[in-house]
Amino acid sequence: MTERDDRHKILIVDDTKENIDLLMEVFREDYRVSAATKPERALKLARGDNPPDIILLDILMPEMDGYELCAALKRDEATKSIPVVFVTAVSEVMDAAKGFSAGAVDYITKPFHPPVVKARVRLHLDLKSKYELLESYAFIDALTEVNNRRRFDLVLESEWNRARRSGRPLSLVYVDVDHFKEYNDTLGHGAGDDCLRRLASGLSGALHRSGDFIARYGGEEFMVLLPYTSQEQAREIASYLLSVIDGLAIPHPSSPIAQHVTLSMGVVSVDPDANIQPAGIIEAADRALYAAKHGGRNRIVGGDI
Repeated sequence: MTERDDRHKILIVDDTKENIDLLMEVFREDYRVSAATKPERALKLARGDNPPDIILLDILMPEMDGYELCAALKRDEATKSIPVVFVTAVSEVMDAAKGFSAGAVDYITKPFHPPVVKARVRLHLDLKSKYELLESYAFIDALTEVNNRRRFDLVLESEWNRARRSGRPLSLVYVDVDHFKEYNDTLGHGAGDDCLRRLASGLSGALHRSGDFIARYGGEEFMVLLPYTSQEQAREIASYLLSVIDGLAIPHPSSPIAQHVTLSMGVVSVDPDANIQPAGIIEAADRALYAAKHGGRNRIVGGDI
């Protein structure tokens, strides 16, 4: 088995082979380097399963110049976060404002001075890594360290559109902690925070399929999104989640229904179409959760849109 290469990947886009060879010589020792001589090929590589971490892009190319290609990359959700550095000869006309407006982050001029070129690329790769780290924190709930509501909204929209294209069902489990106010009132908010952390860890650890998604929706509420999952399958997963939390046996001295912390769940499955908005599945799951709570709690209730 070959060892995985975790080095950053650079894509060089230039219609002149000599320029590609020069830049490859500069970077091949420290990075994974690929090249494209045509804009169409560059777009395909950038949108592929193994996209580049940065793109070095020549400005003057036939068919589609660098400005146009950069703008196309920035319009695409899949490639817009890839830093683009323009490569241009000193003798060429360079419109810096136009380049930055198209979405470029920097320029490199020919002839190349390798130490400077390496330093510029390393700087933008470091900035990209820091931005991605900050962005990931923006989607994580600080208390429970599972996804937050902002992330849930984005994933729901994405999975909704994917389900519409595939024609396969999407399910949602709306989870609420039973009598959590009483838990806090009796044991204190510090204990309540610890309880939520344990519940979030237990629920997320019980989701074994790669597409399953959990988020803290607010307070003591969690959302579990289950792509490609029927109502029957979703209820089975919800039942398993209940059993996992029962197994934690977190003491709840003020609960009128059990000696430990329990959950109520509303489960809805839908085949998305143009007549239903993503908010509809949340509203339906909320109604099912309401029925579960008013039906005695510590139970699962299914609902319909």
